[in-house]
Amino acid sequence: MNHPASEALVDPAVHEKIMAEAERIKGWGEAAERFARDEVNQPTINNWLEAMGLDNPRFKAGEAPPSMAQVWTMYGLGGRPSEDDPLHAMMRALTGAGFTAVLGTNCEQSYDRYLEVGERLRVTTALDSVVGPKATGMGVGYFVTSRNTWYVDHPDGRGERVATMLFRVLKFIPREKTS
Repeated sequence: MNHPASEALVDPAVHEKIMAEAERIKGWGEAAERFARDEVNQPTINNWLEAMGLDNPRFKAGEAPPSMAQVWTMYGLGGRPSEDDPLHAMMRALTGAGFTAVLGTNCEQSYDRYLEVGERLRVTTALDSVVGPKATGMGVGYFVTSRNTWYVDHPDGRGERVATMLFRVLKFIPREKTS
């Protein structure tokens, strides 16, 4: 349900177009499947542990910290999201509607199990929600939440979910600065 105060923040036709695009993209479900460049490996685990200042013998014996799930499927410096990536498609739609700035707000991760050296992950992305318009200290915008799901595929063809992440950003029109 839209509240009249919220609708006044954005032209109703623009809001309708944004929400229709959000529904269309949500319809893609889990999309933009991408495979990790490398298998879970001990050298990367060691580097990550050192960068985080952690020293846990468990992770020097073939298991990866659960919070590393995203590490294995990051794009890298030259990587680009695919056209069917729901988060980036929604960001393009909002940019096209004049919401040009972005601010990460929060991230919620859950882990089903530890990863083991030698496993190769794949990740999918789905658009979870688009909420707005909202007036914030940064400007008027929409909160966009995507859901990433990581899987390990087994030799029998079964895909096992190993982690999920809700990632929320504010896509907004920057508030004019006052002196």
